[in-house]
Amino acid sequence: METLLEIKDLSKSFDLHNLGKQIRAVSSVDIQLKEGEFVGITGKSGSGKSTILKCIYGTYRIQHGSIWYHSKKFGRINLAEATDRELLYLRKHEIGYVSQFLNVMPRTTARQLVKQAILEMGDDHEVAEKETEKILAHFELDQELWDSYPTTFSGGEKLRLNIARAMVKKPRLLLLDEPTASLDYDSKIKVKLLIEQLMKEGTTMLGIFHDLEFMNHLCDREYNMQNGIFSHSTNFTNS
Repeated sequence: METLLEIKDLSKSFDLHNLGKQIRAVSSVDIQLKEGEFVGITGKSGSGKSTILKCIYGTYRIQHGSIWYHSKKFGRINLAEATDRELLYLRKHEIGYVSQFLNVMPRTTARQLVKQAILEMGDDHEVAEKETEKILAHFELDQELWDSYPTTFSGGEKLRLNIARAMVKKPRLLLLDEPTASLDYDSKIKVKLLIEQLMKEGTTMLGIFHDLEFMNHLCDREYNMQNGIFSHSTNFTNS
């Protein structure tokens, strides 16, 4: 298997200008993902886990290190130095991100959100409509909510919609930031089934989970973080 993502010596700090201080979020991070792997990151809240995913996705810019990604369009590209246009393309077509929070344009329905994600991949409207209804049904969002605005949804409904919107695109690289947070058991199982399906189809994943039992049955390898530094990694044998 070829390497899809390689992070070398990544460091990220935040400047608190009003206090004249600099806070280190992560330091000297090294991660390598081969195509089709699912790697997990564990650690206490505030240890820097989410910062790594946001650096990969381009939400945060790093101070030091490199994030090499093997893009289908651009070839080997350092995401830490990618242009805004390159990052926008990759987000639309190759790299997905699921967080605990749903940020959407006002007056955009759940159906429109998911359908637009599929259309961005080049599918026609008929296919997009079919796949939208299929995944909304999979996550058991009530059909009466499909044409409603997500601002009216409960926290669990928003999270399920967020997961559906990212996973329906079947990205080459999927970043999962606590995708099962606040979900009930049945919804977690549906997330797990979809993750397993994407793994079979070759999607590479890097995910953060607090539910270690849930994660251990999916991941090939785990990195543990403490105070922004990787302390060790563990290999798993998936059953």
